[in-house]
Amino acid sequence: MSADKTPHPNSATQSKEEPLTNQSLEAGRNGITRRGFLKGAGITAAGTALLEGVHAFNADAAPAESQGVTLLGPGAVPVTLSVNGREQPVEIEPRTTLAEALRINLGMTGTKIVCDRGSCSGCTVWFDKMPVNSCSILAIDAVGHHVTTIEGLAKDGTLSPLQAAFVKHDALQCGFCTPGMVMSCAALLEGNPRPTEQDVRHAIAGNLCRCGTYPRIFTATLEVAGSSRKA
Repeated sequence: MSADKTPHPNSATQSKEEPLTNQSLEAGRNGITRRGFLKGAGITAAGTALLEGVHAFNADAAPAESQGVTLLGPGAVPVTLSVNGREQPVEIEPRTTLAEALRINLGMTGTKIVCDRGSCSGCTVWFDKMPVNSCSILAIDAVGHHVTTIEGLAKDGTLSPLQAAFVKHDALQCGFCTPGMVMSCAALLEGNPRPTEQDVRHAIAGNLCRCGTYPRIFTATLEVAGSSRKA
């Protein structure tokens, strides 16, 4: 009977790899192989190079302050915001949005944060008379500018004519979109005292009302303008 010439399962591997030795067997038992060691050494070298690059970057960036550049953050920094005609000192983190600063730091909760991504305009305020989404502007970028909120439209506790018209015509339901709607319509009336309904539609095109009170918003705004024109 001829001898079994079937190759050993490891014979092909042994022909391509280094011969097994007592030293390599001992390393395998300890969970470390020659190939694994070399791979680990390569990663370590790459990591070392990366760290050296980071240190070099930090060394280059260090002179920024000495060149007159003011670095802010990441902690709170003192700033002064001009809101509704008053200078308001606050301490905010540079990442704070204008909507957050108004509501949280200044307690002006008339400005609503609804979507918090600039798609519903519920947080609309005036930024130098221009209606903007305050959730999409950093509060620190408002320094040196004039901000007007829904609270700023009322005078001495008396609602503005537009605010009163919204109440009269029940141009609100849940109320979340209402401050933004009022601010957009008020901005329209500031620039165009005699708008048409189409003008009002265009002015609030970015304001979403999930309750569907648009017709009453048109009516209230046009009444204040003294106009009922459709075109």
